[in-house]
Amino acid sequence: MRIGLTGGIGSGKSTVGQMLVECGAVLVDTDAISRALTAPGGAAMPALQAEFGPEIERPDGGLDRDRMRALAFSDPSAKSRLEAILHPMIKEASRAQAEAAGSRPVVFDVPLLTESAHWRHQVDRILVVDCTEDTQSQRVMQRSGWSQDQVRQVMAKQASRQERRAIADAVIFNEGLSLEELRAQVQAIWRQWVPGMPQAPHAVEQ
Repeated sequence: MRIGLTGGIGSGKSTVGQMLVECGAVLVDTDAISRALTAPGGAAMPALQAEFGPEIERPDGGLDRDRMRALAFSDPSAKSRLEAILHPMIKEASRAQAEAAGSRPVVFDVPLLTESAHWRHQVDRILVVDCTEDTQSQRVMQRSGWSQDQVRQVMAKQASRQERRAIADAVIFNEGLSLEELRAQVQAIWRQWVPGMPQAPHAVEQ
């Protein structure tokens, strides 16, 4: 079983991903792979420096994500040039991690799954974590210190809630839920999609 997990920024997608790990899944986190590729000494850094110049590199040798984000917003071609470098490397690393999982269910945490026909064709089921845009903004501002304008800029570049929900096999509406209530919904979907798969020993039963 291969599950695609997606949701807008601030939706709680990463929390749901960890709860699926509790259930027994292997998590392939494409954001984490991207961060590793663009960390100091990361495999993507030489190509990014060649494409965008030394100004996108932090003093420690990693990608200056704030500068890169600003460039992508100001230059429409910058985003596609960035993706042309990163996406093939992310796909290859994701494939290797999924193969290493063997027969265990795999969850692909992909923020841009809705926008990517490639990812939609790689998974058996799609789980969307959803909440209102106001809640997204509040959560991201609290955790990151961004202004509301910065958060809204990022949200505007992502698929809409309606577009994400349209591709979903299941939707978790993560609005006003406690962690226990959220976990119960995740476990219910897991039991439906992966029948007979025992949960990990440390999973929390409701």
